[in-house]
Amino acid sequence: MPLRRRRNRPEQQGELNEAARLADQLQQAGFTKTDIARIIDRDPSLVSQFYTKNKGAAFVTALREVLTAVEAGGITDLPELTAIAARHIHRRTTASGTRARVRGKALLITPTGSGTGRVGAQAIASGSARLRPLIAEAARQGLRLAFTVRLFKTAYVHASGSRTDSPGIRRDVIQRADHTEERSYGSAQTGGFDAADFARRVDDTGGDVTAAVHQWLVETGRIQPDAHILHLEVRTWRPL
Repeated sequence: MPLRRRRNRPEQQGELNEAARLADQLQQAGFTKTDIARIIDRDPSLVSQFYTKNKGAAFVTALREVLTAVEAGGITDLPELTAIAARHIHRRTTASGTRARVRGKALLITPTGSGTGRVGAQAIASGSARLRPLIAEAARQGLRLAFTVRLFKTAYVHASGSRTDSPGIRRDVIQRADHTEERSYGSAQTGGFDAADFARRVDDTGGDVTAAVHQWLVETGRIQPDAHILHLEVRTWRPL
C-alpha cells in the first residue's frame, strides 16, 4: 500500500499567519495560549488553530491592540485586556446582515431535566467555559443542580464524611491513590441547589464557572482559599 504524503502545516513551513505571529509575541511577553483564549473570549483550541489551520484573521485587530496595551501601556490584567479585545471583536454576519450562528456542541438536557457536564484540568484553568451553557439552560428551565469536585485531601477544611461538609454522606466521597479526593455537593435526595442562583454566581465572576464554584466552597467553609479544583462535574434534574 503506497504511503500517503503528509501535507505540511503552516507552522512547519515557517509561514505563520498574522494571528499566530501576534499570539507568539504575547507568549513571549509571558502569556499562555489559555490566557490569549480568555482575552479573546474563545476556546483555547482556537488559538492552537491559528498555527495548525491558518485561522484567526477575525482576531488580528484585537490581538494587535492587546499587544500594544501590553508593550506600551504595561497592562497585564486579563480582564482589562479582555475588555480591550472585546471592542475589536465582532461576530460574522450573513448576507442579509444578521448575526451568523456560532457552531457549538449540542446542549443535552433530557425532558426530565437530567444533564451532565464534566471538565478536567485544562478546561478548569480557562474557567470551565463549556459548563456555562449547561448551567444557564438549567436556570432557564428552573432546574436543580449538584456538582462534584476533586481536590487534594489537604485542600478540604473538614474530614471526609463530616456532617458539616458532605453532609455526612460517605458514598459521595471518593478517595484516590494520588492523594486527591472527590466530594459531591447536592443531590436529588437533599434537594440540591437552585440552578438560577448558580447561574447568577457564574455571571458575577464574568462567566468563570471554576471561580464561581471555588468561591462557594470557600464562602461555605469547605475548602482552603488557595485550593485548586482539579476536576469538576455538574449534574441537573427537574424538581418534583
